[in-house]
Amino acid sequence: MSVLVGRPAPDFTAAAVLGNGEIVDSYNLKDAIKGKKAVLFFYPLDFTFVCPSELIAFDKRYEEFKQRGVEVIGVSIDSQFSHNAWRNTPVNQGGIGPVKYT
Repeated sequence: MSVLVGRPAPDFTAAAVLGNGEIVDSYNLKDAIKGKKAVLFFYPLDFTFVCPSELIAFDKRYEEFKQRGVEVIGVSIDSQFSHNAWRNTPVNQGGIGPVKYT
């Protein structure tokens, strides 16, 4: 597998839950970042105990990323509806809470 850190990500369009909680059917990476730098990370599934701490950590540092002009975008194979439910579940009940990034 080749290293892709620092290289442009391939463009894609997919359904998404935005940082404000809005669900959209056509989120486009290129349009979303508009030439800015981005942290694009992938995680396996919503409602697992593998990675919620990392997703919450990104949220806690979101303003620092924003101040540097960096977009934060998380991607999983789950549907936008599953992700929205995970977002709407409090952290102390196994959710990630209302993270501010897409």
